[in-house]
Order: sequence, then structure tokens, then C-alpha cells
Amino acid sequence: MNNLRKSNIRKLPKGTFDTLIIGGGINGAVAAAALAAKGVKVALIDKGDFAGFTSSNSSNLAWGGIKYLESYEYGLVNKLCKSRNHLMRSYPSTVKEIRFLTSIQKGFRFPPAFIYMGTLLYWFMGRLFTRMPNYLTGGKIKSLEKVINTQNVSGGFEYSDAYLQDNDARFVFNFIRSSMSYGCIAANYVESLGSTRKDDVWVTKAKDGLTGEEFEISSKVLINAAGPFVDPLNELNEEKTDHHHVFSKGIHLIVDRVTDSNKVLTFFADDGRLFFVIPMGPKTCIGTTDTQVDNPYAHVTEADRQFVLDNVNKLLALDKPLTKEDVIAERCGVRPLAIKGTGGKADWVQLSRKHAIDQNAQHKYMSIFGGKLTDCINVGDEVAGIVKEFGIELPYADFKWYGEPDDSVRDEFFHRAKLMNFDALTPATSSEPLTSRFWRRYGRNAINMLEAIRENPEKAELLIENSEYLRVEIEHAAQREMVTKLEDFLRRRSKISLVVRQEDILAAPGLREACEILFGDEAEAKLQEYITSVGKDVSPREDVVA
Repeated sequence: MNNLRKSNIRKLPKGTFDTLIIGGGINGAVAAAALAAKGVKVALIDKGDFAGFTSSNSSNLAWGGIKYLESYEYGLVNKLCKSRNHLMRSYPSTVKEIRFLTSIQKGFRFPPAFIYMGTLLYWFMGRLFTRMPNYLTGGKIKSLEKVINTQNVSGGFEYSDAYLQDNDARFVFNFIRSSMSYGCIAANYVESLGSTRKDDVWVTKAKDGLTGEEFEISSKVLINAAGPFVDPLNELNEEKTDHHHVFSKGIHLIVDRVTDSNKVLTFFADDGRLFFVIPMGPKTCIGTTDTQVDNPYAHVTEADRQFVLDNVNKLLALDKPLTKEDVIAERCGVRPLAIKGTGGKADWVQLSRKHAIDQNAQHKYMSIFGGKLTDCINVGDEVAGIVKEFGIELPYADFKWYGEPDDSVRDEFFHRAKLMNFDALTPATSSEPLTSRFWRRYGRNAINMLEAIRENPEKAELLIENSEYLRVEIEHAAQREMVTKLEDFLRRRSKISLVVRQEDILAAPGLREACEILFGDEAEAKLQEYITSVGKDVSPREDVVA
């Protein structure tokens, strides 16, 4: 078992924390990172893995919410654009500008020129931070992107927003890792069984999901950041709130790359929903947004899958239609949308992803509803401000808790990488040089990883074919990233299971060795646990032996 997790679980019942955060998605992660860096004594638990639910099933886009212009939410768009720009400045290696190429079908509810005027407004609201939008005729669209079927296209436009070069779960985990570096005691697979207020202290009964051990965690402040599970946790804790959640399901299918251009192709599907074709390195992610569902436990249905395939085959001029056999992986997540009040039905069209934080100052309790990755820095700052109002001292209140390491650290890493010709070790299947990838994923820790490779060149070996991940990265994950199950590494610390077919992962000669690095004596049990979880009948003696 992971030694870091074991150590942290032993620490959780000891003493009284300033704050306990329940939930390790984007809201809980930034809350922990902000508070820990400002000197607050923080604990964080999640009943699954960090970023294990909503925060690992997004479109990997950090956008300013252009679609909210249609519902006249100009204040929200203005705020999100400002937040997007701040995120791009703070994480220039991770959050990058990307062009969206949008095609408008004939007969759509608005003419292309009218929507193009909206993109200009969006650009101005974004402080002209990105490249200027361009209006495009159907012919120009075809010349720019031959894969688009323009037979029924009346026009379109290009504009800019931002995307995550790595997956969303990796971005979230880096906030968790940052919080631990500043002293946060975090543990995954630890469930809250409910919290009670005793003598001005919250006592939370917790359960280790792996061993079944139960223990108590004491804290002065309790933060409910459980994402789509905020409401049931509040009910369990007998806390009343002004807001509650309704749920929107988003699905994506991942296939081999359908175009070489690094643009997001945007359409409106048959039913009017936004439809994206998103680049993902050597793969393409296609899908829709906003299907209302009743609970957080959503999944990709046969109808969902066929809807996406039918639309992508209609909207793109492919050499041959995509079928279910072309799907490498699927992802499905719910977006919790904040709505005020407890009764009645929401106007679904008017709902947005803006966050809301309800607080009970008397009980020193807060609940975080909704939210977008784009707005995460604001959430962290807002939570820190509320905790201060609750009477918790922030010894380093002005400390900047987010962003990439400064230029001196970056220059040191890139200099060392150049001296050892590090990019020459880039796997043939990777489209990105190792130097930029290591810096983006590991920051200052990448320097130590370089030294490990210099001392032992075998650490630069690729263990899982087509995965990009080197032996030294798997060793780093084992030591510092609290990988508790094989899926944690394959799906969330990396995106291997999103871009490599399950059967190819299981047949990879190096998979067993990767398990031994990650789990030591538990390697075989963890491997079999993963095989069972993905429902593959694969004999380890034949397919996964190194």
C-alpha cells in the first residue's frame, strides 16, 4: 500500500485541524492549496480518488463561457473571461490558447454573421487577450479544415479560448500535491460518515475505504466540497443551505485522430446542443454537453453513443464512418449546477456553471456548489477569505498559492535538460518533446527526475507502449502521488486509459513491472483488481507478464 497515504491516515485522527475539507475535486483541491499555503492547518479526504468523479470528466477546456451570452449573463462571461486570462498567465505551460472553428448549418436559429458579432463581443469582454475572431464562409471553412462537411453550412467563424494540454484530473491533482507540500494532510478513499458539532469543534467520523477502519477527525471549520454529493452530505450533517444541485450529463467518445489541425471543431448537433471535436494529442475527443439527469451516477448509454456517432458522421466528411469499434475510450460525467431554493423546477436553459458558497458562520461550516475549472483560482481565494472571517488565522494571508514555479527554476530545469540532450529520449509515439512535458507535469520536481535519469539511463525506458510515461515517472507517482489503485494512475494521474485501448494496456509487457513499482508486494492483487474493474477476461500469465 502507498506509504504516503498510510502515513497521512495515521495523522488524521491526531489533534485538531483548522479546517477539514471533504471532497478532492477541483473545488476541494484549490481550497486545500490556498489554505495550506497561507499557513492554515488543513486536512482533506475524498471517498474515492482525487478528481475521481466530475473533475475527471470535463471537456478539458478552460473557456470563458461564450454560450452564456445567449442567456444574457454578461457579468458571468466577463468574470469567466477574466478568470481564464488569469489562469493562462499563471499556468502558461498547461493552460493554452486554442482556436475554435465553428460551422453554422443552414436554417440555424441565428445567422452566422449575427453569431460572429457575439464572438467579437466575447473577444472584447476577454480584454483582447487572445487572437481576434475571424468570419468564415463555407468555402473558407473547407479550405481550412477539409474534414468538415460543408454541404449544408451557411458560414461560420474562428475564435479563441483555452484548453488543458494534460487531462483535467492531472490539473486537479497538482493542486492536491501542492497542498501536501505546504502541510495539508490528504488521503483518498476515505469516506465521511457524518459530522457533529461538539464544543465548537467539528468531529467527523471517517472510514478508510480500503481497510474498513473507522476513526474521527477533529476540525474547527468544516468545508463541504463534495461536488455532486454536496446535498446528501449536508443532509447527513444536518446543515441547511440556500442552494442545491441539479445535474447535467456530458459524454465524450475518444477515437483515433480525425484531423491533424490543433483546433476545436464546434457544431450544433441535431437537437441544438453544442457538439465538440477536440484534439487530444494522437487522439480526438468528440461529444456533447448538457443532458439533464436526476442523479450523479450517470453513464454512457447506447443511445448517447449512437447520437454522437450519427452527428460526427453527418458533420464531418470522413473517409469511412466512425462506428462503435472505433471508440478507444468513453467518459461520462455530471456537472453539478447550483440553483437557489429547494422547491420547484429549474429553467434548464438559464442555468450556468457559476459557483456559489453557502456558509453558516455560527457553525463555521461552508458548502461549495457548482463551479467551473476556469474559475478555480477565485474559488480558492474566496474560501480562504471565508475561513478568515470564521476566525481562523491565516499567518501568510498574502502568499500567492497558485501558478508555475518562477523563471529561475524553469531556466535551471531547461538548462539541465539541454545539457543532457533530454529531448532525444522522447518516445517515437509522443508528439511533444520530453522537456516541455516534464516541466508542465512536474514543475520543480522535474529537476530531480532528470538527475535520476542521468544516474541511471534505464529510468528513461517506456514501460507501457504508446503511453508516453517513462519508468522515472511511474516511480515518481509511486512515491509522491498517492496512487492507491491502478486506475488512479492510468486514468487520473495520467491519461493512458483514455488514449490506449484497454486490451492494449492489459497486453503491455511492462504493465506488471509498472504495478510492481507502484504497489510493491501488492502488485498482483492491484493488477487483478483492475482487470476485474474493467471487465476484461485476460489471463495475467499470457497477456500482462513482463
